Amino acid sequence: MTQTLTAILLDPTRRGGVVTDLQTLVDQEVSDSGGVSGAVIKTGYATVKKVKPGIVTSAVDKMLPEFATALEPFYADYRADGSHPDFGAYLSARPAEAADALLGVSDARADRSTSDTIKKVYGKLRPQGQKNVEQALPRLGRLIDQHAATSV
Repeated sequence: MTQTLTAILLDPTRRGGVVTDLQTLVDQEVSDSGGVSGAVIKTGYATVKKVKPGIVTSAVDKMLPEFATALEPFYADYRADGSHPDFGAYLSARPAEAADALLGVSDARADRSTSDTIKKVYGKLRPQGQKNVEQALPRLGRLIDQHAATSV
């Protein structure tokens, strides 16, 4: 029987590696961002990491269960569909829908924040976030496939 995405990603024997790989993915996506908006993203990301080391790892770990739940229907459909070479290709075929599901998690987190500053900054970055998440979907899907392959 095929495991759920949540079971795969949150398995205690695998979770640390998943979190590390997702942090690396975020680092790669930030590094690959270009143009003026990319420079702003890179500067902001470097500043946050310098001010609060470990924040990316901590955030990924805390949000992983919600991200897994958000991607679960996509993963189940991908497994049932079988027409895409990998999960990254599957997600890339529905970029807005998949990005909205993932950003819904961070939207809810930002809404629950008690910090007006966080809410304000998030609100300014959110429109660009859609594009950034859509661009990351191929890598994210392949990363998930790698972890799913080791769960069998």
